[in-house]
Amino acid sequence: MTESLTILVTRPEPGGSATADLLRARGHVPVLAPCLDIEALPATLPYTCDAIVIASAQALPGLPAAWRAIPLFAVGDATAARARDLGFITVESASGTARDLADLVVRQLKPRAAIVLPCGAGHSLELAAALRTAGFRVTRRVVYRSRPAEHLAAAAIAALAAEAVDRVMIFSPATARRFASLIDHESLAGTLRRAIAIAISPAAAAPLARLPFRAIRAAISPDQDHMLAILP
Repeated sequence: MTESLTILVTRPEPGGSATADLLRARGHVPVLAPCLDIEALPATLPYTCDAIVIASAQALPGLPAAWRAIPLFAVGDATAARARDLGFITVESASGTARDLADLVVRQLKPRAAIVLPCGAGHSLELAAALRTAGFRVTRRVVYRSRPAEHLAAAAIAALAAEAVDRVMIFSPATARRFASLIDHESLAGTLRRAIAIAISPAAAAPLARLPFRAIRAAISPDQDHMLAILP
């Protein structure tokens, strides 16, 4: 039987609650501790396109309902599942990185296809460049931005202060940097000595190195499924 773990989930909403539900179904005790706040931004989008390319589920809520029938290519399985939940009919997952996503689009779409790439502020620039180099007509639009959370959630502070946290799930380098800053601000570094950090990638693990975790594990592929695989 799988050991029940108390797990801090630092992912912002709406993904944080979805991850918490998944952990709860596996018998764990999730504690939401979002380290970034997501703000939707107004964006002028084309009337239509040949395909939508998504590198983060945070970009999905801002897409018009009229686009549900347009083929959508997602960076990973969780993002693809979120798109299907929102009503997108034709969804394919690259099950990997932005580079894998670009490769999938190249294999599946005809040259000169018109692609819309909704993304966060400062995100997906390399992906857009790679798709343009491959011959696609890419419209990149910023539909959200992330801001550092001002405080750790009260429940997270309480769990850390009680030294009850077994794992901390970190979903991006920006989240890792903000988590480290918030831990310093709350003088909680010492409470991490029995906890293990679960990072989505080596880049997300790097900012955690100065914190006294018992161990820091990085997923071999940057997605939630591979993070879950290294929880025990």
